[in-house]
Amino acid sequence: MVLNKEDIKKYLSQTPPLIENLTDPKTQIQPNGIDLTLDKIHTFNGIGKIDFSNEKRQLPQKCHLPFNNDGYIVLTPGVYGVSFKEIVNLPDNIMALGRPRSSLIRMGASVTTAVWDAGYQGRSEAMLSVLHHEGITIFEKARLLQLVFFRLTGKTDAYDGIYQRENI
Repeated sequence: MVLNKEDIKKYLSQTPPLIENLTDPKTQIQPNGIDLTLDKIHTFNGIGKIDFSNEKRQLPQKCHLPFNNDGYIVLTPGVYGVSFKEIVNLPDNIMALGRPRSSLIRMGASVTTAVWDAGYQGRSEAMLSVLHHEGITIFEKARLLQLVFFRLTGKTDAYDGIYQRENI
């Protein structure tokens, strides 16, 4: 079952709240989710490695991109990493999926995410793909992604991977 706005508000009032560091809850809380805002943008440098057991996993280096004095950056076509300002605190009976905001898609860009497992806590990262041949302008704290929450049929084992408490 997808959480609606009223359910989301109830989870926001718990300790810890479902999401921390909302800039403007009135704007960010949607009928079926919460908009996450941009914190940082980075490029990927070097090659990544992935395998079955994660013994050979190696992430590429990140090179953070600064916003200009007017608070924006123009991104040329390509793939970027983004991190979000908000901290996600999922209880062990809620998981989430992130979907790009439709405005982002309508300008030729998209955000790709993994599943937010029940029990995850952290300031998440995602991949921003700029496909428009002229690029896009992106402002600090732009709302990029809507996080949609699903109540599980019961409690499950909490996420316990290397990204637990990331960027906190």
